[in-house]
Amino acid sequence: MTGHHGSVVGPLLLVPALLFWVYLAAALRERDRGGWSHWRTASFGAGAALLAVAVVVPGHDLVGHMWRHLLIGMLAPLGLVLGAPGTLALRSVNRPRGRALVRLLRHPVVGVLAHPVTGLLLTAGGLYLLHLTPLYRATLASPALHTLVLAHFLASGYLFTWAIAGPDPGPHRPGVPVRLVVLGLSVAAHATLAQLMYAGLVDAAAPVAHVRAAATLMYYVGDLAEILLALALLVTWRPTPAPRAPSPAPRAPRARARAPRARARPARSFTERVAIGGRVATHSVKLRGSWSGGGARGGVG
Repeated sequence: MTGHHGSVVGPLLLVPALLFWVYLAAALRERDRGGWSHWRTASFGAGAALLAVAVVVPGHDLVGHMWRHLLIGMLAPLGLVLGAPGTLALRSVNRPRGRALVRLLRHPVVGVLAHPVTGLLLTAGGLYLLHLTPLYRATLASPALHTLVLAHFLASGYLFTWAIAGPDPGPHRPGVPVRLVVLGLSVAAHATLAQLMYAGLVDAAAPVAHVRAAATLMYYVGDLAEILLALALLVTWRPTPAPRAPSPAPRAPRARARAPRARARPARSFTERVAIGGRVATHSVKLRGSWSGGGARGGVG
């Protein structure tokens, strides 16, 4: 396994270097357009660096294998996911490709694969399958199978981390309580397997001291990685605002039936009153004169 490790270190180191080069080129182009977070770039760079460290770490014994599992399957995916490469990709492509990616993310099959329970089954289930079956012994004799197992650690770890705390858009992602429950089940699964290994109930094809050292790494470093994942979940969580209840329509004011008021006659001025009084007096004088004249003429006749 030592010769195999030395022969594949060079080609495998190209993988994190290429990933970071592509990410950095897109991030610099996006900064020229409207800006991209330095923290996201640093996070993705840290994840790529942890991948490079995992490639360099010798994996010829159980302790080295456990370090690789923790780096590739738990710590490096956290840095890569917090770099939000999906969001950066959507910003970098043109509109037709961006819409095609969004439609792909909304597909029901992608929703099942991106569910936290699916990620838990792939990560914890793969780990149990590796250590509770002869699969680990087979990886010691087959370099291709060993590389395939490492690729599974990276893919399943990234998928689980993204399903729990990914800042990238996820239309089918469940709520925070479900994700916290799944994360708690992952902690319990890793702790149980570590205790089984430490108790010697796992055929690890390694000395007892190596088995216990690997179990200790899984127990404590695995817990640390999952605590960091829980913190990332709380930091990236954006609560959905509750919908506001529609405000009731304002009531129309009631029209009060009012009886029509009689139109008041305008008050006469003093001049009008004087003129009216004069006309009345003149009219009465004329009536008296006609009455007196008629009586006189009748008397004469």
